[in-house]
Amino acid sequence: MFIPIPNFMDITISTHHLTLLIEQAAEMGAKHALTQTGRLKPYLKKSEAFRQFGRRNVEHWIEDALLIPRKDGDHSAALRLERIELEAISAAEDLLFYFHYK
Repeated sequence: MFIPIPNFMDITISTHHLTLLIEQAAEMGAKHALTQTGRLKPYLKKSEAFRQFGRRNVEHWIEDALLIPRKDGDHSAALRLERIELEAISAAEDLLFYFHYK
């Protein structure tokens, strides 16, 4: 079954794809809420992001300016990456890959 999306664009999406999008949105909302309540750290060190999302992915996202590292101080301060940005980029890439190859 396909659900037409009313808008200026003529887009049709399957109920399965819509379900995947809603699941991702709910997961992102939950992680955002956990970050806001202090249950999850809002930032990850670069090394933590490498472990969780893969070094190659994180470096690629930074290189493409999808992800912006922030420094806590001057000179040798550690870089930190915003968790929600990392999660959003990762989820978007997963969905694009799934939609393209399924």
